Amino acid sequence: MSQIDAGWGAGPSARYDSLADRFRPVFAEIRAGAAARDRECRLPRAELGWLKKAGFTTLRLDPASGGHGASLPELFNLLIELSQADSNVTNALRAHFGFTEDALASPSPEWRDRWVARLGAGETVGSGVSETGEAKVGQFDTILRRRGGEWLLDGKKFYTTGSLFADWIHLSAQDEAGAPVVAAVPTGAPGVEIVDDWDGFGQALTASGTALFSGVVLPPESIKPETQRFPYAMAFFQLVHLATLAGIARAAAEDAARLVAARTRIYSHGNAGRTADDPQILAVVGRVRGHAYTAGAIVLKAAEAVQRAADAALSVGREAAEPALALADVEVNQAVTVVTNLVLEATTVLFDALGASAVKAEHGLDRYWRNARTIASHNPRIYRERSVGAFAVNGTRPPREYRVGTA
Repeated sequence: MSQIDAGWGAGPSARYDSLADRFRPVFAEIRAGAAARDRECRLPRAELGWLKKAGFTTLRLDPASGGHGASLPELFNLLIELSQADSNVTNALRAHFGFTEDALASPSPEWRDRWVARLGAGETVGSGVSETGEAKVGQFDTILRRRGGEWLLDGKKFYTTGSLFADWIHLSAQDEAGAPVVAAVPTGAPGVEIVDDWDGFGQALTASGTALFSGVVLPPESIKPETQRFPYAMAFFQLVHLATLAGIARAAAEDAARLVAARTRIYSHGNAGRTADDPQILAVVGRVRGHAYTAGAIVLKAAEAVQRAADAALSVGREAAEPALALADVEVNQAVTVVTNLVLEATTVLFDALGASAVKAEHGLDRYWRNARTIASHNPRIYRERSVGAFAVNGTRPPREYRVGTA
C-alpha cells in the first residue's frame, strides 16, 4: 500500500490488510477497465468471475466452510475498496452478501447447512424481491402454487440486481392464499428468463432489470422454511449502499489528484506556474478527498453497530436483541443523508480542480456522480431522516421492514 493510499486510514482490524491484500490485485484490475466498461456498456461478467475465483464471495463464511471468517466491519471496508474499483460490481453482489447473512442466521439447520455448503463452493445469488406492477404494499403479483409435491412459479420481478450473473435468485412471492413465500430459484431452470433492460443513467452495468418466471417447477427444498430476513437486514442492505458511495468518492478523489498531477496547461489568472502547485486547485482536491475519507469513516462506525446487532441476535435471539437491532438501524439511518451529501458534492466539485478536458468521455468522471445519484435514490433518504427524528424526539424505533407497492 502506498503512503497516499494509507491516508484513507487503518482497517477495522489488525489482520485487515493481510485479508485485503488477497483481493487488492483483483480490485486494481477491475478499476483499470471501469471507465471503458461504462463507456461501452459492457457487463462485468469477467470481473465478477475474478472475484469469485479469489474467494471474495465467501468472505463471511468461516474457514471450515470455505470462507475467510470476515467480520462485518471487515466486509464493509472491503466493499468500500471494491466500490473504489467499480461500484457496479459491488451492487451486483449486494443480494449475494445479504443472502449469505440469511443463510448464516437461519434458525433451520437443514437450510443453513445446505446453503453454507453451496455458498462455500462458490455459488452466488442475485435479487428477486422487488416488483413494479400493481401489487399493493407488502404483497406480490409473483405467485407460487402447490402442485402435488412441487411448487409452480409464475410472475415478473424488476430491480433483479446481480441475478443475470448469479447461479440462484433469492425470490419473494406469495402463495395462492396470499401468504408470503420465499424461495431460491436456479437461474438456469426452465421457464426463467433474465432480461438486461435496466436503463438507469447510473449503475448501468448491474443488470438491474427484469426477471420473468413462467411455469417454473421448484422442489420443496427450494422453499425457505421461514419468510423473515435475517434480523439486521435493513441496516445491512442500506450500509452496503453507503459503503458503495464511500468507494465512489474515493475513486473520484483518486482520479482528481491523478489528473491534477498530470496537467501541464495553466490559466493566466491562476496562482502558480504549475497546476499541481496552485493552492486553490489543491484545496479542491483536498475537499474531495476529505469528503471521501469522512464517508468511509462513517460507514465503518455504523458497521460496528451492525456487528453488535448481529452478535446479539446470534447470542440471545431476535426478540431479546431488538434494542441492539433498533440501534443499528438508527446509526445507519443517521449516516444516510450525511454520506450521500458528502459523496454527491465530492463527485460534482472535482471538476473545479480540472479544465474543460475533464469532461471528455475517455476519463469517465461523470460516471461517479451518475452512479452516486442512482444509489442515493434507493430507499429515499427523506424517510430515513424522519425516522431518526422520531427516534430522537420520541424514542420511536425505526420500522423493521421497508416495502414498495400501490396504496
